[in-house]
Amino acid sequence: MDKEIKVWYDKEGDYLEVLFERKAGYFKETENDAVMEKVDNEGNIIGFSILKVSALNEQKPLSIELKKHVA
Repeated sequence: MDKEIKVWYDKEGDYLEVLFERKAGYFKETENDAVMEKVDNEGNIIGFSILKVSALNEQKPLSIELKKHVA
């Protein structure tokens, strides 16, 4: 099964985005201020984003769970 995962990094904005599926959805906050998860209308995770990626090298490793949300 071939599945394309889109990874996009904007150096100027220091922003990383990873999309597992290309479909309509919206970003939601997570327990970490730097991480947002992208979910579809059914609550399935279709991607995530990380703000201020370069600042992470000065901190402990980033670890966060992305979970399906019940709509």
